[in-house]
Amino acid sequence: MRSLIWGKTFISAFKQVIKKYPHLHNDIEETLELLVENPYAPILATHKLKGKLSGLWACRAGYDMRIIFDFVKSENQTEEDILLLGIGTHDDVY
Repeated sequence: MRSLIWGKTFISAFKQVIKKYPHLHNDIEETLELLVENPYAPILATHKLKGKLSGLWACRAGYDMRIIFDFVKSENQTEEDILLLGIGTHDDVY
């Protein structure tokens, strides 16, 4: 089964987002759960990034909230784990 790896930058950004937008806590949790189950679910609008974030992925966690992540290989598993790298508004993360 796929798992989430919380990177240091993600943890820091997550704390800031929850402090600034406490009403989004449940939406973000639901997004993370869905990301583990199906990272390509249509509601997430998962897409590969270009430019300075080339090679990474992003998904929606609400109207203007984005999560930046990457797929990482894990030992003895068929599915790749998800390394969470950043979270914030569209303008903040891009």
